[in-house]
Parts: sequence; C-alpha cells; structure tokens
Amino acid sequence: DMESNGKYVTCGGRQVDYNTGPVVWGEPGTNGQHAFYQLIHQGTQLIPADFIAPAISHNPVAGNLHHKLLLSNFLAQTEALMKGKTEEEAKAEMVAANVPEEKIKMILPHKVFLGNRPTNSIVVKQVNPFTLGALIAMYEHKIFVQGIMWDINSY
Repeated sequence: DMESNGKYVTCGGRQVDYNTGPVVWGEPGTNGQHAFYQLIHQGTQLIPADFIAPAISHNPVAGNLHHKLLLSNFLAQTEALMKGKTEEEAKAEMVAANVPEEKIKMILPHKVFLGNRPTNSIVVKQVNPFTLGALIAMYEHKIFVQGIMWDINSY
C-alpha cells in the first residue's frame, strides 16, 4: 500500500486532491495492544483494521490454552471496535471490580469509546504457504483495485 499507492499524481500526470496510500503497520497477537490499539479504539482518526487469526495453532502449548486465549482476544478486540463501550458499561465494570467511587469519577471518561470502527476479521485454517500466499494475493488485489479507483499507477 504505502509504496504502491503512496503517490500524489494520477496516471495522467495530474496532482490528486484526495488521500491515497494508506499507512500500514501491524504486530502479532497481543503485542499491538499496548502499542497502538488505544489509537484504533479511541483516536480521533478513523483507522480501518484487519485482524488475521489461524484457527489451528502450530504450537498447541498447554492443551491449546494459549491459542484459545489469543483467539478470545482476537474476537474481543473486533467486537469492542464494533460496539464501543458506553459510560454505563464502563462504570458497571469498575463497580464490579470494587473500584472506589472517587476513582471511578476520575477514570470513567477514559474508559468510554464510541465503537463503529471498521475492521475485517480474517480467519485462516492454519498458517502455511498456501494461506500466506492467499493473504498476499488478497492484499495485492486490494492495492490494484485502490490504484484503479484513485487513478494511480500502483506498479
């Protein structure tokens, strides 16, 4: 995306008057949670996000418990981005956790987020050469289509 569509000139040589070339970054598993998820959940700029998860782990440690926890986080993040969290929900969580009322008043505005953030949840059977190739092909096709829509020579 950034290299292929990070251009400001159309195929005809005219400067565009719209945004092109989305910024792409990522992180495996829960590593991104403390790096940029808050920006996606609560930031002022709408950031569409793709979440990709394998249904089957290559490393089923502890009876596959670790993988189940990662899949739970995968589903919870996308659900939270879709639904958000109301003030009432956030307050109920803190009350249930026995947070003092004084602290609730201070923290509550920071626990609320709107939701309605666009995501794609992509589940592959297992990470292998075939599924990795399919993901690469899907993203290459996306870049191609964006280039056509923006009248940019992506390649």
